[in-house]
Amino acid sequence: HVQLVESGGGSVQAGGSLSLSCAARGYTQRSGCLAWFRQVPGKERETVATLVTSGAVDSTTYYRRSVQGRFTISLDNAKKTLYLQMNSLKPEDTAMYYCAADPRPCHEIDPTNAYIHWGQGTQVTVS
Repeated sequence: HVQLVESGGGSVQAGGSLSLSCAARGYTQRSGCLAWFRQVPGKERETVATLVTSGAVDSTTYYRRSVQGRFTISLDNAKKTLYLQMNSLKPEDTAMYYCAADPRPCHEIDPTNAYIHWGQGTQVTVS
C-alpha cells in the first residue's frame, strides 16, 4: 500500500520561503515520474514541477514558467522523500499543493495529471 504524506505548508509573507516534503511510504519504484501540483478552488489542478527519476543520482526536472528560478524540486532516494523548495513566494502561489508519483515514464502519463499515487495536500498561503 503506497501512501504519500505531505508536510511543510503554511502561511508566509510575499518574498518568503517554504519547503514542502512528501514522504513516499510503501513506494518501492526506483524509476518513474514524480511531481508537485497545486490547485485553487474553482480552477484546474496544475503542474508545478516534475522530476524524472531513474534511480540514478541525476534526475531531469521541469518547471512551469511562473515558478522557474524560484522553486526547486528534488528527491532524496535514501529517505524516499520528494521536496519542493519555494523561494520568493508570491500571493499567486497560494494554493493547495499535492505531490504525486507514478512508476511510468512521465511522457506516458496522459492526461498529465493522471498519476497513480497522490498525497492528501498541504495548504500554502502567501499574503
